[in-house]
Amino acid sequence: MAEKPIIFILNGPNLNLLGLREPTIYGHQTLDDIANKLKVKAESLDVTVEIRQSNHEGALIDWLQEAQAVKAKAVILNAAAYTHTSVAIYDAIRAITVPVIEVHLSNPHAREAFRHKSYVGEAALGTISGFGAKSYDLALDAAAKL
Repeated sequence: MAEKPIIFILNGPNLNLLGLREPTIYGHQTLDDIANKLKVKAESLDVTVEIRQSNHEGALIDWLQEAQAVKAKAVILNAAAYTHTSVAIYDAIRAITVPVIEVHLSNPHAREAFRHKSYVGEAALGTISGFGAKSYDLALDAAAKL
């Protein structure tokens, strides 16, 4: 039996505080709640998900490169605040051939002006934002169909 395609789901700084941090913006679900739902959904889509979170920019870059090395089907990336600041993550996305889908729980364009610029979005295949935890669900549907 062939191995299922793998999709990396990478989460950036402060997403480990989901459920506690500004629930009016980010919702009440924890990252573990979201991860558990995505694992179930992945089974139904016949893919495997590797879900990780780090508060460190370099770890996200290492994982993007790892996705390339293991020939992942796609990467779903919520780079959080690094979205708006990290040329290094932009360069890492551009350096790999694995398609990257940018995800955000909130709609950055409906928030502070500094959140309107997305280095990740400039390098990613596409962006899904503003649907809360459902943004991840929609991104996993899209990634599985690539």
